[in-house]
Amino acid sequence: MSTGFDRDRDEFARGARAIVVYPDHGASARDADARLEETAGLAAAIGVTVVEKVALRVRAPKPATLIGSGQVEQLATTVRMEEAGLVVFDAALTPVQQRNLETALEAKVIDRTGLILEIFGERAATAEGRLQVELAHLDYQAGRLVRSWTHLERQRGGFGFLGGPGETQIEADRRLIRDRMARLRKELDSVSRTRGLHRERRQRAPWPVIALVGYTNAGKSTLFNRLTGAHVMAEDLLFATLDPTLRQISLPGIDKAILSDTVGFVSELPTQLVAAFKATLEEVVSADLLVHVRDIAHPDTQAQRDDVETVLRDLGVSETTPRIEAWNKLDLLEGDAREDMLVEASRREDVVPISALSGEGVDTLVARIGALLTEGHRRYSITLESSDGAGAAWLHAHGEVLGQEVDGEHALYDVRMAPSDYERFLTRS
Repeated sequence: MSTGFDRDRDEFARGARAIVVYPDHGASARDADARLEETAGLAAAIGVTVVEKVALRVRAPKPATLIGSGQVEQLATTVRMEEAGLVVFDAALTPVQQRNLETALEAKVIDRTGLILEIFGERAATAEGRLQVELAHLDYQAGRLVRSWTHLERQRGGFGFLGGPGETQIEADRRLIRDRMARLRKELDSVSRTRGLHRERRQRAPWPVIALVGYTNAGKSTLFNRLTGAHVMAEDLLFATLDPTLRQISLPGIDKAILSDTVGFVSELPTQLVAAFKATLEEVVSADLLVHVRDIAHPDTQAQRDDVETVLRDLGVSETTPRIEAWNKLDLLEGDAREDMLVEASRREDVVPISALSGEGVDTLVARIGALLTEGHRRYSITLESSDGAGAAWLHAHGEVLGQEVDGEHALYDVRMAPSDYERFLTRS
């Protein structure tokens, strides 16, 4: 039987036959089938071929294997029948459980954290993203320096999980890992300082920052592209976007704002990744407004919302930060389901139903964003010399000019703007 272990890492990842296992403890708010579909989607995101999905009822987790001995035997039979080389557990496995399961199943075993780290490792496109993923991987791997699959005497490829255990990594000294992690943190601190300088310059401008957040595959990048005319990768794929993207947009009453597209969240996002990606997600923490994009057609949309809110709290996002929920994928709902959703949305001021794909409701969303950001603005009457073109341009750039009149050598402007902008106008040099 060929399981793919004799191939290089990239070929293995693309062609591996995998079984997805969801140990159902009965405590999750999610439907078991939906959970299996999500994990299968995560596996597909790195080219793994899922040949079977299995939900196992677990009454009491076993310290040695998580699942019961009978379930292990049943799973081993399925692995042999499907000729699978990989088993993905939608759960957190201890190093001992992972090793024992690999021995019993005669297949490579990875858990949910390992799978997500694998995806991030493949998707990181920038130097910063690669540093963050490597740091998260080392943090995860530091507790897993256990010897398994010792008959394989070759190194792991890259810092992924699917290329075999690799003698070098298994035998690596924990001190070396800690040293490497310390160097990575220093490099990330440098990147974070540079990002902070850019953010300070924007705040001095100041331009409001709107951050798109949401569960992975909720449609954030599709909405980002529609609002900005950009071409960020937007596919029906979990974690299609990893590195953040910033673009300038115009809004009603605001000449210039910054829109940020961020990495999608997921339930049980590994704590290592939350910590490593804090530098990237600082745009979310400091945003003036959050637009929470939800896949309203998904059966677990409420549970996904709760997961996103949990991650936002973990990142330190203030609960007082204004936010709008964009109920996306309206185009996938029909009949009573669509009507019920629209009725529910109409009862809430913080919700706008949209289809980022077709554009339905997007204009309403833009208007709502502009209204929220200009909510505290006031009207001012300002008199300038008719020749003061720079002053007139400043008013148009930082406020909403409601009317203007020219009276000889003077121009009178009726402007709505933030009090802070008015103070800046008065003190401009």
